[in-house]
Amino acid sequence: MINGRRSLIVTLVLALLTLFPTIVSAQDTATVLQGAELNKIVPPGFYFQGLSAPTQMRNAAVTRFGKDRYVLAGLVDTSGYAADIRAKYQGFLITDSTIKISGTELAPGAYGFGFSDDGKLNVLDLTSKVVLSVSSTKDTALKRARPLMMTKAADGVRFYSGKDYVVISAN
Repeated sequence: MINGRRSLIVTLVLALLTLFPTIVSAQDTATVLQGAELNKIVPPGFYFQGLSAPTQMRNAAVTRFGKDRYVLAGLVDTSGYAADIRAKYQGFLITDSTIKISGTELAPGAYGFGFSDDGKLNVLDLTSKVVLSVSSTKDTALKRARPLMMTKAADGVRFYSGKDYVVISAN
């Protein structure tokens, strides 16, 4: 009887250990939000470099990792900014947890971003100082490029500007 009980306990422990990676990975599953859910989360404007600019809602995207971790991005109207700021700042990127962008860690916070002509995504603090710069990839198979979008990928989400993208993943 003791061996039967011990065997049952060992079996249960092994079953839980094999389920644990599935439970952990489910917490990091990416869901790209749309419609009313997206509109509830995206801010109507964003402060950057001393000015507030309205969000272009048609060019905004939100990904939820797991149950309650969010990454928000949106293009803003940069017409009120100086030419040197407009050249590197296209929109905002907000994350409430640490993420990885093409393998490089980014801490929780609110940032500006811009995709550059030389194939980079630059993430800027609110004073316009670059805090992260990673190479983007061109998706030549993408049929309908949009100014900004996120799509689910095997390793997180692809964050696009036109046909250029980086991969954002939960950390």
